[in-house]
Amino acid sequence: MPEVIFPLDSSKRFEEQLKVGHNRWHPEIPPVASVRPGDAFRVDCREWFDGAIVNDDSADDILNAPLDTVHKLSGPFRIEGAQPGDLLIVDILDVGPIPQEDSGPLAGQGWGYTGIFAKRNGGGFLTDQFPDAYKAIWDFTGQVASSRHIPEVSFEGLIHPGLMGTAPSAALLATWNTREAALIATDPDRVPPLALPPQPVDAVLGSLPASEYDRVAAEAARTAPPRENGGNQDIKNLSKGTRIFYPVFVDGANLSLGDLHFSQGDGEITFCGAIEMGGFIDLHVDLIKGGMDTYGVTENAIFMPGRVDPRFSEWLAFSGTSVTLDGEQRYLDSHLSYQRACLHAIDYLTKFGYSPEQAYLLLGAAPIEGRLSGVVDIPNACATVYLPTSIFDFDVRPSASGPHQVTQGVPAPHAA
Repeated sequence: MPEVIFPLDSSKRFEEQLKVGHNRWHPEIPPVASVRPGDAFRVDCREWFDGAIVNDDSADDILNAPLDTVHKLSGPFRIEGAQPGDLLIVDILDVGPIPQEDSGPLAGQGWGYTGIFAKRNGGGFLTDQFPDAYKAIWDFTGQVASSRHIPEVSFEGLIHPGLMGTAPSAALLATWNTREAALIATDPDRVPPLALPPQPVDAVLGSLPASEYDRVAAEAARTAPPRENGGNQDIKNLSKGTRIFYPVFVDGANLSLGDLHFSQGDGEITFCGAIEMGGFIDLHVDLIKGGMDTYGVTENAIFMPGRVDPRFSEWLAFSGTSVTLDGEQRYLDSHLSYQRACLHAIDYLTKFGYSPEQAYLLLGAAPIEGRLSGVVDIPNACATVYLPTSIFDFDVRPSASGPHQVTQGVPAPHAA
């Protein structure tokens, strides 16, 4: 096992750990450890809410989820010799849940969760159709997840970090804050908001000196969106065996990561749409000096996915076009077309006895494939959702005999 350079004690909260990570992006957050190019090491990661979501049959914790506190990230980790303009190579050697004996009541080896956030507290991809909070608890048996809240379904997880990235420079941070503030200003009272501005309350900034805390907290960017540094990309294929190339914007690169997922569907459509968990990740790092200009990787991360995906041979696919639910035609709106494809899949699954909320939670957690299938045939973009048929304990395909009706156990927890 590689050396553990960021250990976590599951009996303590994130801010009480021996080494404290962070939940904002800022170039002045001090590194918690240093590694050299060529090193391999292990990092422990907390579930993104640090234990605020519990294993029960109520969604009150999702309804009142403390969004200002996320994400609880491990790091930053300084890579010796890294300079602005370099490319940081990160290989994911292994990733998995926290050991059962260390998990206590936290999401990890034994269980994880998926949530639909209430529209007034986070929202999601389909928040207008699903404005209330729901939760599904998933139990892990080896690589397989199943849920008492979504019966007659099980699937192998594709474990991955939802969030990984390098620190922004001061100039890049200012760019983020300026452009996102301009977007918010176009509709400042929107629910959910158009973007999340810096929020000093609940900011965790590692070992930053107290004298600098207020200033940095007022500038530091929230971790919710993906940006030029990678960040919260929520790409389910960043799993074991993946190699990622991150732009370097500050001396040392200052790599951070967290938000581990046992499984996720493309798009993480409920926002808390993956199966959230705490765990470990083993990494190997290296550098390509001057690689940002050499390869034109200046405002994005690129990656080579691993080869550990669950193998599915049969799929049931749903399509959507850029026409609103009330019949308004939009021009090549790919976001809308993916929403419509998801809604068509949800409508279909309700015919088998699932509630719309159960179907929505399932599409967020199961390894569905989302594809942008057509973007040139005006006026309709076409998006598709591919649902693996083998995750169901019954035949989910259309047939002359009609849809099987699932046997409901514990109802999906809900909070209005």
